[in-house]
Amino acid sequence: MPQSKNLSRLTNFISCRQVLNIMVILGFMLNYALRVNLTIAIVEMVAPTPIEQSVTNGNSSILYNTTAAPVNITQNAEPAKYEKFNWSSVQQNLIHGSFFWGYILTELPGGRLAELIGGRRVFGHSMLWASIITLFTPGAAYLDYKVVVFLRALLGLMLGASWPAIHPMTAVWIKPMDRSKFMANMMASSLGAAVAMPVCGFLISYMGWESVFYFTGGIGLAWSILWFIFIYETPASHPRISPEERREIEDAIGTSTSKQRPSYVPWLSILSSPCVWAIIITHGCSVFGYFTVVNQLPTYMKQILHFNIKENGLLSSLPYFGKYVMAVLASYLADHLRQNGKLTTTQARKSFTAFAVITPGLLMILQVFFGMDRTFAVIIFTLQLLFNGAVTAGYLGNGLDIAPNFSGTIFGMANTLSSLGGFLSAYMVGTLTRVDKSYGQWQIVFGVLAFTYIFGGLFYVIFGSGELQRWNTPPEKNQRPDTEEALPLKKNNVDVK
Repeated sequence: MPQSKNLSRLTNFISCRQVLNIMVILGFMLNYALRVNLTIAIVEMVAPTPIEQSVTNGNSSILYNTTAAPVNITQNAEPAKYEKFNWSSVQQNLIHGSFFWGYILTELPGGRLAELIGGRRVFGHSMLWASIITLFTPGAAYLDYKVVVFLRALLGLMLGASWPAIHPMTAVWIKPMDRSKFMANMMASSLGAAVAMPVCGFLISYMGWESVFYFTGGIGLAWSILWFIFIYETPASHPRISPEERREIEDAIGTSTSKQRPSYVPWLSILSSPCVWAIIITHGCSVFGYFTVVNQLPTYMKQILHFNIKENGLLSSLPYFGKYVMAVLASYLADHLRQNGKLTTTQARKSFTAFAVITPGLLMILQVFFGMDRTFAVIIFTLQLLFNGAVTAGYLGNGLDIAPNFSGTIFGMANTLSSLGGFLSAYMVGTLTRVDKSYGQWQIVFGVLAFTYIFGGLFYVIFGSGELQRWNTPPEKNQRPDTEEALPLKKNNVDVK
């Protein structure tokens, strides 16, 4: 009873949607931290080769991360003494790649499962089990690298389901005119990357590499507990929501999100819909460019621009902060323009997608011709990541506009394709620069990025839409007229008086 009273007092100061926003922001920050913690820690986990030892200066180590920007792990600190492992480069790459084995498998199933049982359960359990897996990672490392490979694949399985799961929650909790702002919460993953790098570096410096896993896993576990305490599937099922807030949400959403979750997916309608393919293709092109820049930028800066990466840890984090700020600002602007009637949803989605995807493509064209200039190159890469943050106001939440009942499925399809972008970008750069590491080869890379970005942006401008599709509410098979609807979005009017 005292706990219930305390929670009731809390709702007087903060709405249930504000609590959801805060928890989703923290959730996506932790989501990325659980993903990149090993790629940061592995530098101190692996015993250096003689070549690596020769370039290590005092107690300072340089990290070249495969999934995040470079960061100075230790600087003028006495590192904690923990066992190091003699993992070969092949074994290390196997550990890095195993995450994507699981990640790509659960994108689409995770989105569909969230539509059937609710995003709260899918997102919450994916984070819960990912946190537990993280806590077991140090012990797995002492057993064998193969155990780490297995756990990283399981981690990918869990986190792969988390991203599409948030769309079905948005469909029942967030008013249509506020959804761009809510989608910006997903970009908190960039904020998580910016925070995780220096924090993990500090932990490794003073407490050893094991602390990274115990810290991120422990925080993730605590977040998961709070998620299941404070977050509910629908406004109708929330015991602490005020009648005013619930009525506001349900009246704004209306009938666009079905009271009864559709029992089947109209695959033929989805796969033959141009606006669905606009989301999938554009998302794939955008993330391909993002992965290439983020993952391969350290190599380019070292090989071509001859940067001392060790001195640029803070600089490396700035684009991530910038991308999140842009995501928030663009989303608020898009929703404001839609609410005032200055732009239709279709116009807003196309305009912001063009800005967020085509503009980086134009910047990559400039990089082809002027990329040898160190200052110019840093500015271009920073602006590329910054402008790309505006996708939250464009295609990222577009599935909620055209088919909120199947937004998890649509995003799962799009994210499955985009996950392949990580493999393709690494393969492309590796193939082009394996023998010839000259600037001329990197010009080809930038040319490919320019084409990919511009193609994706134009494809969406031509085929994208913000209109609700007819197949969003397919007729139920063998449904009786007197059948009680399950898990209603909106109960009878007596409940909300």
